[in-house]
Amino acid sequence: MIVFEFKVKAKPAQYAAIDEAIRTAQFVHNKCLRYWIDNEGIDKYDLNKYCRVLAKEFSFAGELNSQARQSSAERAWSAISRFYENCRNKIKGNIGFPRFKKNCRSVEYKTSGWKLSENRKAITFSDKKGIGRLKLKGTYDLLFYSIDQIKRVRLVRRADGYYAQFAVKANIRIKTQPTGRAIGLDLGIKYFLADSTGHTEESPQFYRQSERQLNRANRKKSKKYQKGAKPQSNNYQKACCRYARKHLRVSRQRKEYCKRVAYSVIQSNDLVAYVDAPAACRRLDLNVKGLVRNRHLSKSISDAGWSTFRRWLEYFGHKYGKVTVAVPPHYTSQDCPECHHRVKKSLSQRTHSFTSFEDMVCGNCGYVEDRDIAASLNILQKGLSTVGHTGTYAWGDLPSWTVGAILSSNGESEKKVSPAF
Repeated sequence: MIVFEFKVKAKPAQYAAIDEAIRTAQFVHNKCLRYWIDNEGIDKYDLNKYCRVLAKEFSFAGELNSQARQSSAERAWSAISRFYENCRNKIKGNIGFPRFKKNCRSVEYKTSGWKLSENRKAITFSDKKGIGRLKLKGTYDLLFYSIDQIKRVRLVRRADGYYAQFAVKANIRIKTQPTGRAIGLDLGIKYFLADSTGHTEESPQFYRQSERQLNRANRKKSKKYQKGAKPQSNNYQKACCRYARKHLRVSRQRKEYCKRVAYSVIQSNDLVAYVDAPAACRRLDLNVKGLVRNRHLSKSISDAGWSTFRRWLEYFGHKYGKVTVAVPPHYTSQDCPECHHRVKKSLSQRTHSFTSFEDMVCGNCGYVEDRDIAASLNILQKGLSTVGHTGTYAWGDLPSWTVGAILSSNGESEKKVSPAF
């Protein structure tokens, strides 16, 4: 599945119509979720049938395309099925009970309710919301694909405007010549990436660089806020948009950086072993959401973009036929890669200024190496041993980027949950 994105150019009345369609899709989603909560034994087919009931009961819901209503119901059922799956697997902590949407930003159409122009530079929506004809501005050309290959069309509202996304069903596999190289990657805060060859990639820290501008924009927004005023003034709304655009710029910078680094790693190696979550924490329930709860490192962890890098790494690995292996992170920076003797080191020593604290010194064999590079060597060893036993993915799970690509027609995700360690 390939997703092409275009900037939408339209009139203010058409933008208002898109906002109304988004609010209607949010209304249908929340109504379907409430219907599931109030009635026992509801399945995905009952939610699709309930969309017709909503269209007859509420006139504004009937104005939205029927398949767009079903798409909102499928989103609700996707959250419900994920909740059921977490319950069956006895996931600890937050099991993901479905929540009502408050600020929905997109509406999704299937194969009806829209029509592309002959040159594929405009799209016309034919439902009763009054969206009409929208001009598409972008670098990708849809002429290479037939209309039958376009399975979903999504209108997305962002801080800098409106976008149209086209989900195209196509074969993305590309054959490449093998390089004969394997590499292990360790993600961290001091270095964004350290590999088993000794190369390190500095962390760009896009948020840190823009933090002064963000704080200034946030202060200007706060000064224009009027307590008790509903709705807020136009100046406050404009300040909110300026603040959101600055955050969007930082997010795009981080995404493009992760994309470039992941592409370079995949093109240079046949096997890439990476830690499933960074080795900065030694807890058993290791995940990025848990890591950001550390009030001392949460800003640096969020600025690193580890999850984004992993998604792009898995995507390019699937696209170019390379093996990507996620290994458990336990003791990857504590064990010696030469003699496997465990050298206890605290997390604070990672950022200490003295060289003897930053290096990993093994008292058993005398091996000396930077702890991030030593961790990448351990990750590579675990990845090579894992591939020989269980296949491409260490924990048996599918790549995270395939979640949207493998959604069935009823909206139920086919992703498997990794077993707990």
